[in-house]
Amino acid sequence: MKFTQYYLDCLSQASYLIGDESSGRAVVVDPRRDTGEYVRDAAEAGLTIELIIETHFHADFLSGHLELAAATGAEIAFSSVAETEFSSRKLADGERIELGEIVLEIRHTPGHTPESVSIVVWEHADDAEPYGVLTGDTLFIGDVGRPDLLSSIGFTREELAAQLYDSLHDKLLTLPDATKVYPAHGAGSACGKNLSTDTWSTIGVQRTTNYALLADDKQAFFDLVTEGQPPAPSYFIYDAVLNRQDRGLLDEHASPEAVDLDGFDRLVEGGAMVIDGRDPDEFAHGHLADSINVGLNGRYAEFAGSVIPSDVDILLVVGDGFETEAKNRLGRIGFDRVVGFLEHPLAVMAAHPDRVERASRLTAVQFSEQRDGIEGLQLVDIRNPGELEHGTIEGAATVPVGQLPARISELDPAAPTVVYCAGGYRSSVAASVLRQAGFSDVSDIIGGYGAWQEAMASTSS
Repeated sequence: MKFTQYYLDCLSQASYLIGDESSGRAVVVDPRRDTGEYVRDAAEAGLTIELIIETHFHADFLSGHLELAAATGAEIAFSSVAETEFSSRKLADGERIELGEIVLEIRHTPGHTPESVSIVVWEHADDAEPYGVLTGDTLFIGDVGRPDLLSSIGFTREELAAQLYDSLHDKLLTLPDATKVYPAHGAGSACGKNLSTDTWSTIGVQRTTNYALLADDKQAFFDLVTEGQPPAPSYFIYDAVLNRQDRGLLDEHASPEAVDLDGFDRLVEGGAMVIDGRDPDEFAHGHLADSINVGLNGRYAEFAGSVIPSDVDILLVVGDGFETEAKNRLGRIGFDRVVGFLEHPLAVMAAHPDRVERASRLTAVQFSEQRDGIEGLQLVDIRNPGELEHGTIEGAATVPVGQLPARISELDPAAPTVVYCAGGYRSSVAASVLRQAGFSDVSDIIGGYGAWQEAMASTSS
């Protein structure tokens, strides 16, 4: 058996290639849209990808089933209760797919979504115990899937939580303790609140250590798994719907169009929004007015999708040579309206200093020294609810960065504003969103709440 896990750190997303070397037949589970790696690895191993299985309609990324099917001719498969605009195979609960010696057993595990499935992997049909189980978003390492993401489109949290509880206890925890667990996501994903940095575990370990599996009953389970969940980024519903649809394909090798400053200005005047993918410190030293700063070195697609609407054209400002990467990473969440990138941005800004703005960033010590003298200070904590358990700076309003565009009217654009997150990446995103919306005096705290705690500790010692 060839079993490969592909883990995408920037989305905390895992996909899988499973191949039977005796028959040369292979399956890919939950592929991302830039599918070249699967095709290349399968070819190098002498495998033919015949089937693409989606564990559910993903909300946090746009899956690559259509791209991979176009590249390989493979069939696309979902749960038998899933309805798709494109041709797809319906997988029944208990269905067994024979690749040769390897057998895949489909188990319907609704709860995170109604159509969720898990895939039990048997190295040989007559093995006493399975090799592992691909659990999608039903069971994570240290957590379980959220039952609240679909509550706005026809299912209540209570209904899905009850289904999830039954799926976990009746379909997954019935597997032997030695069964390896391979989920679709890890730490950092908004699909849960307590995901581990480990990318696999076993049923036995999860049975005894996963907080959600230790709940005494369905009500206790519901209370545990719905409390303190991070706000879902605004693009989640967009992707959940788009994953059902027939839509355009991503060409992962195509670069967006290079534009000069005149072309850039015409596109902005036409409604395009500018995403500057440089690091926060580089952005602060100089950027074009009204740019949104989402650094490529962080969770680029997730936070771009949290603060940029899905229905607008996008212009890129990135370091030379990173244009295609930025385009592809936005494509992973279905943001395909990248209309161009500014060619040689640093040279353009050097030649047009009148177009360049700087962003105010304060160290925690600077903020501590200056805050009492800032009349009418508006302090905004943009971390998620679960992070606030670690403390907050006194007097801060709390608006998670993913909710900022929808809740921006709660803030005063004329007040001197300071925003902070945990480490300084998200605060640069939020500060640039506020400036783009017309806030006249915005700073963020370098190092975020972590740096503030250190500064306060050193002051008191």
